Amino acid sequence: MDACPAPLKADAISHDAIEAARAWLDTFDRVALATVVATWGSSPVPVGGQLVVAPDERFEGSVSGGCVEAEVIFAAGEAIASGKPKLLEFGVSNETAWRSGLPCGGTIEIFVEALDADKDTAYLERVLKARRDRTPLVVAKNLADGAREILDTRKDDPLQSGESRIVDTQAGRVFLHVLQPVLHVIIVGATHVGQVLADLAMRVGWKVRIVDPREAFAQEDRFGAVERHTDWPKDALATMGLDSRTAVVALTHIGHIDDEALIAALRSDCFYVGALGSRRSHAKRVERLQAAGASESEIARIRAPVGLAIGAKGPEEIAVSILAEIIRDQRGA
Repeated sequence: MDACPAPLKADAISHDAIEAARAWLDTFDRVALATVVATWGSSPVPVGGQLVVAPDERFEGSVSGGCVEAEVIFAAGEAIASGKPKLLEFGVSNETAWRSGLPCGGTIEIFVEALDADKDTAYLERVLKARRDRTPLVVAKNLADGAREILDTRKDDPLQSGESRIVDTQAGRVFLHVLQPVLHVIIVGATHVGQVLADLAMRVGWKVRIVDPREAFAQEDRFGAVERHTDWPKDALATMGLDSRTAVVALTHIGHIDDEALIAALRSDCFYVGALGSRRSHAKRVERLQAAGASESEIARIRAPVGLAIGAKGPEEIAVSILAEIIRDQRGA
C-alpha cells in the first residue's frame, strides 16, 4: 500500500469499545470487534486492547496507532460483510507497521471478529453486567473459528495472574481474555488537586468517585459528570465496595475527614491508599491513627506524601504524580 487510508470518523456514543458495540448492535445488527491477542517488543496497546467498528465509518477504542489502526478498521469492514473472523499480524517486516511506529521491534497480533445482534447481544450484556457487579471474567476464544466460552474463574488459572494470553490446546490456539473490573478511584476531598486527578483518572478509563462532606466544595459545576458523595467518608466508603481494584486518595488536608477515609481504606482490600501532606503532617496523622486503633502494618500502607517524588509543584502536577503512583502500584512496577 502506497499511502495510508483516509482517517475514519469516531462516534460519540461511548469511548468504551464494549459499550459502543452493545449500543451499535441495536442500530446496525452487526459490528466487528478487534482485540489485541499478542504483542512482542514495543507495542502501543497492551494485550486485551479492543476496537469496535460499525457501518457508516464508525469506530471506538484502540488496538494500535497510525496505519495499523486503519488496516484493522478495513479488515473489520470485511468481517462485517462476511461474518468470518480473521487473525492479523503486524511486525517489523510489514510496511504498514513501519509507518505506524513499530519499526523498533514491535509485533502485534489482532483478532477481528463479527458480532451479530441475534447471537452476541447476550454475551456483551454478560460482560457489561460483570463490570457493573465488579466481577472478573475469563473469556476463552478460539482464534481459528472464533468459538467463545466463559470460563469458571474459581477454577481457571488465567485469573490468578490477571494476564490475558494465548495458549495452545487440542482445539488450536485459544486466547484467554482476562476481563478485570475497571480500576476504581475514590478521591476524598473535592479540592483543586481532586478536580484535576478526577479528570485525569476518567480520561484513562477509571471509575471515579468524589467524597467530601463539605457540600460547597463538591458542586456539580466543579466536577461535572463525576459521581459525588457528601456523606462523611466512614458512611460513604462503607457502601462503595473497597476491593482489590480500588484506590483511595485522601486530599482534604483536614485531619478528621481524611482519617475517617484512611481507616476505612486500611481495613479493606484496597491496593492503594494515599494521603496528601508533608512528612511533618503525616507524623501527626500517624499518631492520630494509632490512637484510633490502626496497627503499624496498616499505617505502613499509606503513600505519604502522596504521589511519585518527581518534584511536582501546584495542583496539576501533584495530580499527575498521584495518577502515576497509582498506575505504578497497580502494575506492580
